[in-house]
Amino acid sequence: MPRALIALGGNVGDVRATFDKAIANICGMTQAELIARSPDYATPPWGDEQQDRFVNACVAIETALDPHALLFTLHKIEKRFGRDRANERRWGPRTLDLDLLAYDDAEINRPDLTLPHPRLFERAFVLVPLLDIVPDQMIAGRSLKDALAGLSTAGIERLPDRG
Repeated sequence: MPRALIALGGNVGDVRATFDKAIANICGMTQAELIARSPDYATPPWGDEQQDRFVNACVAIETALDPHALLFTLHKIEKRFGRDRANERRWGPRTLDLDLLAYDDAEINRPDLTLPHPRLFERAFVLVPLLDIVPDQMIAGRSLKDALAGLSTAGIERLPDRG
């Protein structure tokens, strides 16, 4: 089955509990198997910096859904957790953000879906947890480790394990 890499983020409510529920929803609604889950990280806000810190994590799943169906389902899950993409401030506060980062080696460039994610290599808050689960991964011919080496990781802190 194809492997997908998904980033999770949020800064409203009990984000870590939301992640647990969202991952269960992802696996259930996509008939996916969870392959790996990164630790959670507290990260500085990106884009709009006048807001609370975020919590970020990444998961790897195997799913039979095609990339478009997977993205549609991720957006549906975000909505379940209170996200309203149509009426939110860009890079503003959110209960849950689910980004499809990569889907096997697929390269897609369409208005509704770009893979790999177009800002993947610009975001340390995604690369740090992603490297925890796929440390030797190459995406679109680029090393994730090399991409992270060119970015600042200031303010990114691994959170203690829960439970």
